Amino acid sequence: MNDEIGSKTVEMPGAGSAGPWLIEVGTPEGGLSVVLRAGERVVLGSGRDADVRLGDPAISHRHCALSAGVDRLAVEDLGSRNGTYVGAVRITRAEFVSDGGALVLGRSSVVVRGGLAEPPPVADPLPGLVGASLGMQRVAAEVRRHARTRAPILIQGESGTGKDVIARAIHQLSRRTGNYVPLNLSALPESLADAELFGHRRGAFTGAVQSRAGAFEIAHGGTLFLDEIADLTPAIQVKLLRVVEDGGVRPLGATNPLLVDVRIISASWAELEQRVTEERFRADLFHRLSTVVVRVPPLRQRKSDIPELCRVLLARIKPDVGDKRLTSGALSRLLSHSWPGNVRELSSALYRAAMATPGEEIGAVELSLPVAPALPRPARIGPRDARRLLDEHRKNVSAAARAAGVPRSTFRSWLARPESELADDEDAALAG
Repeated sequence: MNDEIGSKTVEMPGAGSAGPWLIEVGTPEGGLSVVLRAGERVVLGSGRDADVRLGDPAISHRHCALSAGVDRLAVEDLGSRNGTYVGAVRITRAEFVSDGGALVLGRSSVVVRGGLAEPPPVADPLPGLVGASLGMQRVAAEVRRHARTRAPILIQGESGTGKDVIARAIHQLSRRTGNYVPLNLSALPESLADAELFGHRRGAFTGAVQSRAGAFEIAHGGTLFLDEIADLTPAIQVKLLRVVEDGGVRPLGATNPLLVDVRIISASWAELEQRVTEERFRADLFHRLSTVVVRVPPLRQRKSDIPELCRVLLARIKPDVGDKRLTSGALSRLLSHSWPGNVRELSSALYRAAMATPGEEIGAVELSLPVAPALPRPARIGPRDARRLLDEHRKNVSAAARAAGVPRSTFRSWLARPESELADDEDAALAG
């Protein structure tokens, strides 16, 4: 079979049912997921004879093969032009255990996950949102399921994960005709929060020379996005609960409430349930706002989306930095980073690297990132690749082991193994 890249899941035919593996492929143009079971093998490449065809010009026609065992997945480079990388190591053969790991082919990434419990959902991508990874497929499926309802939605996720983009996508898909009104509550002084949310009438306080509509009134018939909802003061929480319950807004200085039709989407990086337990957030308001909860995965859990995110982010800064693209080594470096600042941190890192790159290709050396192990511990490479890595580090075992992300003792054991041992282990795994 030949499967073009796209936001979909391919289930490879085969008799095995134990130890399913999820293979998430990310290219600059999109993503693809493949489910492999024990005893199955898939060839990735850009040619028509590849099982999964990737539209990356830096990938060979038959680039590499993935073979699934019950408790491990073997990777074999098929003599590709630009190589197959696990972290900083260009490999001939390697294997992953159940925790999985990541590969780089050309300018594309392959994330391996073992122990797949159920087939991943398949959903059309959300407007404005980049990513076809398992985590983002789940987000898209959840959003599309509830977008056209009136139910309040709480978006939970770390800072920089794109909660505001998801909120805007919900509004677009809801077909509500009113305004989309975003309000960042963490940047709102407590003294102004009441007026910003509910508005005020002329003469309500000193300096109120004219009436002003609040966010609820402006969002009538549309959507109000309350970002960083956890930062609301107790007094404003009480007033917000009243609006959520009866749909009535009383501006400061007004005699009668205004009825508004507003869909509320709130977001928080903090776990609101924990805040409720600590009595820092009202339980009744939490239950009203969290009818639907959408959890956005951090970037470290959706690394197959990094190639496409990089293409989009580099295109965004092209007027400032010119036309730029990543080398395989640079992409490997990005995959090895934990990204505590998520997509926002990735955007800043790419800007700095692009500004430091004189040519069109951004290499690993231009990326200013904290030093991190380049090779996930679950991966194991063969003695030939270990010796090549040792040569690249001028016979310095410590430096080679650091690049591989393993202790020196483990790296020495790789060097000492017979050349055929890794292949024999793979054959035994696939036979079992």
